[in-house]
Amino acid sequence: MSTLIQTLLPARLGTGFRWLLASSWTTNLGDGIAVAAGPLLVASLTRDPFLISLAALLTWAPPLICGLFAGVLSDRHDRRRIILLANAVRLLVLAAMVALLATDHLTVQGALIGFGLIATAEVFADNTTGTLTPMLVHRDDLSLANARLQTGFITLNQLAGPPIGAAVFAAGRAWPLVAEAVLVIAGMFLVARVVLPPHGRAPSDPGSASVWRDIAEGFRWVLHHPPVRTLCLTILIFNLTFGAAWSVLVLYASVQLGLGAIGFGLITTVSAVGGILGTGLYGWLTARISLGNLMRIGLTIETLVHLALAATTSPWVAMPVFFIFGAHAFVWGTTSTTVRQRAVPSHLQGRVGSVNTICVYGGLVIGSAFGGTIATHYGIAAPFWVAFAGSALFLILLWPQMTRIAHTPH
Repeated sequence: MSTLIQTLLPARLGTGFRWLLASSWTTNLGDGIAVAAGPLLVASLTRDPFLISLAALLTWAPPLICGLFAGVLSDRHDRRRIILLANAVRLLVLAAMVALLATDHLTVQGALIGFGLIATAEVFADNTTGTLTPMLVHRDDLSLANARLQTGFITLNQLAGPPIGAAVFAAGRAWPLVAEAVLVIAGMFLVARVVLPPHGRAPSDPGSASVWRDIAEGFRWVLHHPPVRTLCLTILIFNLTFGAAWSVLVLYASVQLGLGAIGFGLITTVSAVGGILGTGLYGWLTARISLGNLMRIGLTIETLVHLALAATTSPWVAMPVFFIFGAHAFVWGTTSTTVRQRAVPSHLQGRVGSVNTICVYGGLVIGSAFGGTIATHYGIAAPFWVAFAGSALFLILLWPQMTRIAHTPH
């Protein structure tokens, strides 16, 4: 067992990172349970499609609304305390929802408010958690550390959590919330064991004006740092194209591929299994391929994925494509996070991370609206063709900049 632990988590990563990883994996399982149980709970309280759709919207809106403020907070104050307080808010809301369910007083409006508050607290917890790895791990080990964190996200949040959440919900509507609360408590206990060094934050005057100055400082730093600026632009553009295509994925599965609800779930599972392959190969890849070339390969794969899905109507062709995409998504996510963390000073990690979050979710939201409009007028495959064309154009323009983004000499 000790040999396995040393292989997965070498001693050089440090005890603090091990506690952080354990906390991250624990809370990811809870979040994965909520991915399935949340919509199921709302659907059990109402059959109104608009209200059900609000449950999804409430998971996308908080990062856009609160992300920048979360970044300022994590750069100003004790980061471990922020994570504990944010998770304490999640715990209180979960407890209130369980109590209302137990007494049969939870309404759909109350559930939506509860999920909105939980998603908002997660913004502060997740943004701040993202700043801890470069504080605990040497720059040269960031790829390995981020790969281990991403492994937990894929296996627990995406693969194991949703089916567990659905199964537990079938046993009783309150049980998934109870399970998530227990996992939040465990995550808080584990992250409380992490000892952090100072993160070099400068004293700031309280007040809204200084908050906006801090936000502006984060944006200015990104705009004046060409590699990170280009990285954020890349994330924004490729999330626009991804959001346009994936916004109609459930219809694509049923109309284009002729699959039902089970087929749509299979797509998610196949992609997650591909992500597991990516976790296994990541160390081998980074030992042989520079981060800049990994980014080139990854964006090329994503572009070709859009093309393949636009052109095929066969599930036997599409499923291997989703598998490859899952592996790419893991490798790209780990690499882009590592590149950003290496470049950003510790006292700006929160704010620059929040700019990155705005690019991610802004691209997804705008792309989703765009994709839905295109599909309505030109058919289900049209968003995938548009995503391919947009990705290909941007990839050609971006190609020479990739090695500079990754701070590699060639």
